[in-house]
Amino acid sequence: MQAAVSAENIAVGYDDRIILKNFNAEIAAGQFVGIIGCNGSGKSTLLKALRGLHPVKTGTISYFGHDIASLSARQAAQMAAYMQQSTHIEFNYTGKEVVLSGRYPHLKWWQRENAQDEELVQACMEYTGTGNLQDVPVNEISGGQRQRIFLAKILAQMTPILFMDEPTAGLDMVYQEEIFRFTKELAQNGKTILMVVHELNLAARYCDRILLLGEGKLLADGAPATVFTEEILSRAYHADVQIVKNPLTSNLEITTRTNITIEKKGEALLKQICGQGQ
Repeated sequence: MQAAVSAENIAVGYDDRIILKNFNAEIAAGQFVGIIGCNGSGKSTLLKALRGLHPVKTGTISYFGHDIASLSARQAAQMAAYMQQSTHIEFNYTGKEVVLSGRYPHLKWWQRENAQDEELVQACMEYTGTGNLQDVPVNEISGGQRQRIFLAKILAQMTPILFMDEPTAGLDMVYQEEIFRFTKELAQNGKTILMVVHELNLAARYCDRILLLGEGKLLADGAPATVFTEEILSRAYHADVQIVKNPLTSNLEITTRTNITIEKKGEALLKQICGQGQ
């Protein structure tokens, strides 16, 4: 079966600096893939490159066998949607106006949204629990509500592939799990999803596959149970990682061990900052 997203020998970076190289992956249709790694490992840059929003230094990227370099911006937007992190809207658009913008790739420049577009937008907002926010300016709602509005927007775009960059950043645990649950349901219904993730416990529970970046390369690729080992994560995150199985839920719980024998660094400075050195 043809891969939904294929990346061959990808290298990405900025100017002369290479962040990630020799990246190869084939993502099957309907997979929910979490992209993880420590800060600076290239997660967001890779995601943008896979969506065609950041140039690659080397390599090719394809959607269902079509090299994205050969696609127009409109064609690419009809195949893959991108949800950026911490989206800010300069103008005071309403929730419905934001979600309707997801239909633009399917409209000619002279066309306006029709009744079918309106019906689809309504369905996307109801699914994401934002139907009551249609007429509310998005700059006047909470972060969790705003993220669900932008999830509704990329759903309204009606693409088979979704790229999501830290959609749960800054959200409380209820909203975080809600976004993961929505995303899992979408994958189970055929959407191909690549998500940059920092919440490893949620990734372990919901993702079908994990791509772990580190040391300028793809360090590990596989099911969560395969990638989430103490040895692999400790290497990737430069920390002493501990993984335990919750006896009640059987879910993996990932934390870092604190070594209380390590002398605090900058203790004199700390006392000075806290007013204890006077």
